Amino acid sequence: MTEPHVHASHPRVASRLKRAEGHLRSVIAMIEAGRPCLDVAQQLQAVERAVRNAKQALIHDHMDHCLDGDDAGDRNALKAISRYL
Repeated sequence: MTEPHVHASHPRVASRLKRAEGHLRSVIAMIEAGRPCLDVAQQLQAVERAVRNAKQALIHDHMDHCLDGDDAGDRNALKAISRYL
């Protein structure tokens, strides 16, 4: 089995994703309760923002700590992960 791949930023990323999870649960409850579309859209925007921020933090941390760019393998890995930004 491989070693866990953990960065110092992972707890912050997990916290952001938990926030997104909370927003998403709110959106579901709002839809089920028949809340106005504007309110639902605002909450969906919050979900998108929280997920986007978590993704960017994870990718930037990976680029800072896992890739040094000195060899072709790291350059290819950088190209591969940067497409998710």
